[in-house]
Amino acid sequence: MNEPAMSFEEIFLSLLVALAAGSLIGLEREQSRTLDKKPSIIGGVRTFPLIALSGSLSALLAHAVGVWAILGALLTLGSFLAISYYQEWHQDGAPGITTQVAALITFLLGVLALLPGLPLATGQRYLLIVASAAVVMAVLSFKGPLHHAVERVSEDDIYATVKFIILALVVLPLLPDRTFGPLHVLNPFEIGMMIVLIAGISFLGYLATRVIGERQGLAVTGILGGLVSSTAVTVSLAARAKEAPSSVMPAAVAILTASATMFARILAIVGIVDAGLVPTLAWPLGTMTLVAYGLATALYLRSRHELPRAEPVPHRNPFELRAALQFGLYYAAVIFLSKGAQQWLGEGGLYLAGILAGATDVDAISLSMARFHLDGLMAGTAATVVTLAAVTNTVVKAGLAWWLGGGALAAPVALGLGLTLGGGGAALMLIR
Repeated sequence: MNEPAMSFEEIFLSLLVALAAGSLIGLEREQSRTLDKKPSIIGGVRTFPLIALSGSLSALLAHAVGVWAILGALLTLGSFLAISYYQEWHQDGAPGITTQVAALITFLLGVLALLPGLPLATGQRYLLIVASAAVVMAVLSFKGPLHHAVERVSEDDIYATVKFIILALVVLPLLPDRTFGPLHVLNPFEIGMMIVLIAGISFLGYLATRVIGERQGLAVTGILGGLVSSTAVTVSLAARAKEAPSSVMPAAVAILTASATMFARILAIVGIVDAGLVPTLAWPLGTMTLVAYGLATALYLRSRHELPRAEPVPHRNPFELRAALQFGLYYAAVIFLSKGAQQWLGEGGLYLAGILAGATDVDAISLSMARFHLDGLMAGTAATVVTLAAVTNTVVKAGLAWWLGGGALAAPVALGLGLTLGGGGAALMLIR
């Protein structure tokens, strides 16, 4: 081989990194075996470092004799793993292969420590090994929570996700990437990308609410629900607060936190599409986020003993094709009408579009303004339109809280959201 010779210090440090990676994984396997109280043929805290070391030594030999040293060691390890699985099968009858797979990964991480010819700097290689070992350790440790999460995912969720993946990976690349229509603003591929973006972010929040939101308090329910739909949180909890007066203050906390999360979510969505608009938009939306979270925290400290647990807030899977396509049509309509309003009415038309669009959804108008800013719209104008949409949406949620939850809920919600909008309005004046 033409690889430069490795120094003794580099070889020694590589062996130590491999041993550390094996020790992390072996420590978890040892603890798991102790907690499960099941016999295991493969060891733990001693065996796994040795497996990593064998991988490193085989990679070191590969510098001199070629890849056959690694293949021979891998074949030997595979034989041991097969024998161990056969013995466990006779003892248990239905053993898993998690430990065997972890042992194979440990060997490969050891190989990676000294494998010749990798286009990675030494520090990058060590970071990759340790990070991979940490991920393996985390996945092995989270056996219970992961199984619990899978139990909470319904069959309909699986079907909806599969259909959406087909749409995103098969249909989306086939869409034409050029503008159509009289205003030259409708791009099918871009619309498809926006559908994937919004559905993906909402789906992360949806999963979080399914996995942990149902077991936590209303503050957490509001934070996670705001990633999916702050309006859905408001509607659900307002109706619940009217039926149970003792839950009024906790429901107000959840509605405020959901609104605060919505403001932060808008910033994140705009930042993905147009990072250049974020510094301007961060003044009003960032202020509203901080004020809403601060007020929610104050209310939470007053009401945390009233209702520590919350029933789940119903959300629809954002990966459902119907919901995704509805958003795509809505986004296309908003961007088309916003462009027409800009041409016919100027900035005032954009402000009107923001106010009207925000009554039902803030994502479409936010993405539209990010697109217009990339095309040359002033950052202050774009940020004002997005802020007006957020204000309208917030006012609508306050109205829903009063209509569905009654005056007892409307008072703290209106006060909190009113102060939030006041802070955002003051910040908005700074960018105008």
